[in-house]
Amino acid sequence: MDKKTLCLGGSFNPIHHGHLICARAVAESIGFGRILIIPTGQAPHKPAAPEQATSAQRLQMCRLAIESLDQKTGVSFDVNDLEIIRPGPSYTLDTVRELRRQGWSKVHWLIGADMLNFLPKWHKHAELLSEADFLIMARPRETIDWVSLPSELHKLKNNVIPAPLIDISSTEIRKRVKQGLDITYLTPPAVVDFIHAHNLYRGS
Repeated sequence: MDKKTLCLGGSFNPIHHGHLICARAVAESIGFGRILIIPTGQAPHKPAAPEQATSAQRLQMCRLAIESLDQKTGVSFDVNDLEIIRPGPSYTLDTVRELRRQGWSKVHWLIGADMLNFLPKWHKHAELLSEADFLIMARPRETIDWVSLPSELHKLKNNVIPAPLIDISSTEIRKRVKQGLDITYLTPPAVVDFIHAHNLYRGS
C-alpha cells in the first residue's frame, strides 16, 4: 500500500455523506491518505430485513458513492468486498486477519463513539482489540463516559479523534424513501438514482 489506510466498516444501508465527510475529516486530521470502505456481508447483530438492500446492492452503492469523489487530491477512497464474498457472519476479527494475511503490517479501524458500548459484545473482542488499532470518531460537544466502559477499552482514550457533526443516518434515509420524501443531498446523486431505480426501501 502506498498510502496509510484507514478502514471503515459498516452496513452502509445506504452509504451517505455523513460516512464520507466524517471519515475524510478523521483521516485528514491524523495523516491517513486513504480510506477503505468495507461493507458488511452478514452483520452478526443485525437480522436481515426483506425491505432493505441486499449485500450486492449495498456494495454497488458504496462503489457509486466514491466514483463522484475527487480522488486526485487529499484523501482517496476505495471499496473492498471481502466481507461480502466471505460466507457466514461478517466478523471484524476475520477481516482484520485477512488484511494481515494480505500483507498489512497494521490495521487501523475507525468506529463511531456510539459503538464503544457495543465493542465488548463483538466476536472475540479481546483478540480483536489486540490485533487492530481502533480509532474513535467523536461528535462535537459529546463526551465519552469512560468510567462506565469496561477497563479493557480505556486504552483507547488516546485514540479519540474529533469529527464533524453531520446529522444524517441510513435509518433516516430509508424512512424518508418509504414516506416518499426527497433524499437529495443526503447521499451522492448516483446513490439516490440507484435507490430509485431499484425501488429500494419502499417497504411492503
